[in-house]
Amino acid sequence: MKNKILIIPFFWATVLVSSCSHESKMAEFLVQKELDYCVGKAESTAKSLDDYSQFPRNILDSETQWNTTAAEDWTSGFWPGIAWYAYEESGDSILLETARKYTESVSQVLLAPQKDHDLGFIFYCSYGNGYRLTGDKTYKEVLLQAADSLAELFNPKVGTILSWPYMVKAMGWPHNTIIDNMMNLELLFWAAKNGGNKELYEIADSHARHCMNTLVRPDSTTFHVAVFDTLDGHFIKGVTHQGYSDSSMWARGQTWGIYGYTVAYRETGDEQFLNVAEKLADKFLQRLPADGIPFWDFDAPVTSTTPKDASAATIAASALLELSTLEREDSRKQKYFNAAVDLLTRLSSADYQSGDRNKAMLVHSTGHFPAGGEIDASIIYADYYYIEALSRLKKMRREP
Repeated sequence: MKNKILIIPFFWATVLVSSCSHESKMAEFLVQKELDYCVGKAESTAKSLDDYSQFPRNILDSETQWNTTAAEDWTSGFWPGIAWYAYEESGDSILLETARKYTESVSQVLLAPQKDHDLGFIFYCSYGNGYRLTGDKTYKEVLLQAADSLAELFNPKVGTILSWPYMVKAMGWPHNTIIDNMMNLELLFWAAKNGGNKELYEIADSHARHCMNTLVRPDSTTFHVAVFDTLDGHFIKGVTHQGYSDSSMWARGQTWGIYGYTVAYRETGDEQFLNVAEKLADKFLQRLPADGIPFWDFDAPVTSTTPKDASAATIAASALLELSTLEREDSRKQKYFNAAVDLLTRLSSADYQSGDRNKAMLVHSTGHFPAGGEIDASIIYADYYYIEALSRLKKMRREP
């Protein structure tokens, strides 16, 4: 009996300490201040744009204005997504008009045969957020159409979605699937639950399952690209396209994996997906450098000029916040939550916020280092996952 009496106070003391630590970490970070900053940046960008067919993509070093791209670019959905998040936070009518017009402008992508897997990025970030906030039924129909188009790239022999059709000939990859593609599964899961073909769920589940056994290495790092045979579907090899080497840990790829498998677990309840998300997250956090923001690749030689990738940090922050809500163990909840807040704290410093330097929210992201593209730049998807993570954190404060 004495042992039981001692255990009960200790248990509740442990819970209390854990809860207080969780709340303390949240209180230390002024999420509203950073959201206000993001809204101001979004309003400034909205006022500087006048062509709804051109979407902000990057601001290179020493530049101040956004370089833009067409709706067909894989990044086109991020700007309307940012506008939706900023409108949700502010209620600004200009941001609402901006969000609507840029969202509706990406619909033209569905008029042509699909050339790659990025429909989730393009449509779920734009139309998905738009539907979430407005309930506009036309947005829902476009999302369902986009999901069906994405599903056309699924190869049942392999069990995954073809990422880059043009790379079949260009690189000699019969069927290629990249880790980024895990991010597009959310569109399929959503569509299957909201009036779309139920097979979309099976496609997303199959894709995540096959990538778990091919793109995810035994050491809990990820390949960028998995190459498969189309005759019997077997895994041929894992390679890189944007990382330092075929065997290296490309920073953004690792975070695509954390985010994607967190979503896969949320949608399926499959503990295997949770296990993968945890292992990828633990490896990412374990290998972070002293200042807490990853270099573009964890295995690239580090010199005074090696660029960081703030975009990888923003993706990780958003993913870790959601992962913390799905965990049942208090210790893991707290670990991932605290790690996310730490990343956001560092990203919100003068070292990574652009301030008056340019129209973007953040600086120091890296797009495609091997190709010499978007190195140490402001990139639109870094801003998108930054404001998404901040929005998630604010909602967690309201509903812990």
